[in-house]
Amino acid sequence: MATAPKEVENAIGLEEIHMERQEPPKGQKTFTVEEAVETIGFGKFHIALFLIMGSTGVVEAMEIMLIAVVSPLIRCEWQLQDWQVALVTTMVFFGYMVFSIVLGLLADRYGRWKILLLSFLWAAYFSLLTSFSPSYIWFVFLRAMVGGGVAGHAQGLIIKTEFLPTKYRGYMLPLSQVFWLTGSLLIIGLASVVNPTIGWRWLIRIASIPGILLILVFKFIPESARYNVSTGNVAAALATLQKIAKMNGAVMPEGVLTEPAKERRGRFKDLIHPKYLRTTLQIWIIWLGIAFAYYGVILASAELLERDLVCGSAAPPVRDSSHESEESRSPCHCRLFSPNAYQTMIISTVGEIALNPLNILGINFLGRRLSLCITMGCTALFFLLLNICVSSAGTIGFLFMLRALVSANFNTIYIYTAEVYPTTMRALGMGTSGSLCRVGAMVAPFISQVLINASFIGALCLFASVCIVCAISAFTLPIETKDRALQVCVTPPGTPLYLNAT
Repeated sequence: MATAPKEVENAIGLEEIHMERQEPPKGQKTFTVEEAVETIGFGKFHIALFLIMGSTGVVEAMEIMLIAVVSPLIRCEWQLQDWQVALVTTMVFFGYMVFSIVLGLLADRYGRWKILLLSFLWAAYFSLLTSFSPSYIWFVFLRAMVGGGVAGHAQGLIIKTEFLPTKYRGYMLPLSQVFWLTGSLLIIGLASVVNPTIGWRWLIRIASIPGILLILVFKFIPESARYNVSTGNVAAALATLQKIAKMNGAVMPEGVLTEPAKERRGRFKDLIHPKYLRTTLQIWIIWLGIAFAYYGVILASAELLERDLVCGSAAPPVRDSSHESEESRSPCHCRLFSPNAYQTMIISTVGEIALNPLNILGINFLGRRLSLCITMGCTALFFLLLNICVSSAGTIGFLFMLRALVSANFNTIYIYTAEVYPTTMRALGMGTSGSLCRVGAMVAPFISQVLINASFIGALCLFASVCIVCAISAFTLPIETKDRALQVCVTPPGTPLYLNAT
């Protein structure tokens, strides 16, 4: 009896081997997914793809930036100390870090689209629950779960990357930063209206709406053709390519679709394959440093502006203690954002697209490595310039440039990571990189909100030093992905699969 299942399994295995080794008719033309994508070109499908998958950045930005605008209110409501406020951000990124690896692994095995949908459902559910948090502990736990869901949003970028023709990737992917900017500005604008009126709980509920609406339009975007063909599902890949060609008003290449035989997908050991070991280690360093600098700038803005008010005057401002309550003099006193604080946040946030045109030119003409090296070096320089005592306008200008530079850094490393890894491990590569990214984000609050109050110069020099290390790592990356076709597998191609395009 025990041999029956084994015989069935062997029969299935023989059938798969037979299918993988089918040869096309003699003289029959063949083409790959890469060739099909390039032949079909850019069109209506890619515009819809850009708008829908790009909008995942709006949702991600709103969920991540939410903590920055809610922190003063939960500090007041639950009488939190600085380290407790910093811990909220750290736990959000802890959830992101853990789930990045898990979801990346699952996406390479079960599909990008499924994991993207699951992550949006997960994040929306726990975000809504957060608005009913009865205590600080519950708030921290639920936001960590939200961070875990947001980790899967990176699959939207992977789907975009795998459908875009090579010459458009360097232009369209950086433009996705506009969606992150939109989400950041939207949550800041909502916070300036909702927080003072109906409170932070309603802000969280309202912020969950875009993610729920976006789930409804995911059905218009298919699973990645590259993923389907890497799993041996050539028929689905061909159907997707034909649909895209029809939508774009283009024609498919002549012949039959062929790709290398199926490989195991989503294996950690592939990341440290000799071909990718050095690249993987250096990418991890860069992701960690970029996130450390990015969230450091965001979270340190309030402390930097507060210092500047003292620095820009002849003497420290004198507070009228007669109008201060006992609560405001406590270590956990309420420090709510003023309208000017929201305006400053908006100005510095707009800086995130200030260098976008230059960033796009650098990525496409200088290459990914050199472009990233330059922007990381400039980021280090502007961190050091913050040590200079200047006017309030000067400090805002420095913050504006820092936001522009750290945003450019993220643009470039996102593109590079998605391009450098093959289809069989692309999601896992992005997932592990995202995890290291969140390690930097987890450390940043304790530097920006705690250490900076003890040693201002020490904190800024630490940020600058990390950026210099990242610049060196970027310059010495062994693979340049500019004008390079997306790779299908880690090892040299094996026996191909065939399916007629007609």
